[in-house]
Amino acid sequence: MRLDKWLWAARFYKTRALAGEAVDGGKVHLNGQRTKPGKDVRIGSRLLISKDGVEWDIEIAVLPCQRRPASEARTFYIESEAGRERRERATAALQAARLAMPLQTTSKPNKRDRRLIHRFKQENA
Repeated sequence: MRLDKWLWAARFYKTRALAGEAVDGGKVHLNGQRTKPGKDVRIGSRLLISKDGVEWDIEIAVLPCQRRPASEARTFYIESEAGRERRERATAALQAARLAMPLQTTSKPNKRDRRLIHRFKQENA
């Protein structure tokens, strides 16, 4: 089975095109080496997937015939306990960083927003 097709079927990427771009961009390593989207994967192959600041270190367990629901897709690979803990720590750190950043808006406040800002400042003064 092609690597990009497996990544799509295992629901790491929404489309095969996105999976192919990730492989071409060096975000996916097969058995420790950069590869191409059309490379055949087998059961037991190791993948290192970097996506949105989080790394997945997995071993392929199933080669599906078609894309399946997310609950089934989790059974297509085996993730080590150490890798899972590392990924969860990275996810928690990213969430904390998002909460620490102020909300960025693309436009200036409208009339309602300004009223809320003034009310907030008066209550806290």
